[in-house]
Amino acid sequence: MSFDVKKFKKTKHTQRVADCPIPDLARFCSDPQKPYWRVRGLTGQELGQTKEAAARNKNAGAMVEAIAAGSTKEKIEGMKTALGIGTVTDNIAERIEQLVIGSVEPKMDTELAVMLCERYPVEFYDLTNKILQLTGQGMQPGELRGSGKTEVSEQV
Repeated sequence: MSFDVKKFKKTKHTQRVADCPIPDLARFCSDPQKPYWRVRGLTGQELGQTKEAAARNKNAGAMVEAIAAGSTKEKIEGMKTALGIGTVTDNIAERIEQLVIGSVEPKMDTELAVMLCERYPVEFYDLTNKILQLTGQGMQPGELRGSGKTEVSEQV
């Protein structure tokens, strides 16, 4: 059995979306009886962006150390702290970016993602794990797109 390229190209795909229960965050939801966070899978390009966030985190720390070469360890650490680098692991930097991109409702920014990571780390990991699961499943295939409306011919 070979891959049907024509069928693949004609099939309409939509993002996979899931509502993740967040009972520990219910007090912050408009409907505390049904607290959820809606997330979606990432595209390949978006997944690449999250990998770059981890690389930026690593590279920024290395740049500070290179700039401060010859300085005391305390000065280097002080510079890193002041710039907000070196205190976040690459994994967390990547997951923060995943949550920012993959959150549908509520909309997410980096500041909120960092706050969630610090204050509710289990929920933070659950949400990013769900985003990765949806990403791994790929987009949801829908119906094949037809060539258009078929005209009914008249009887001869």
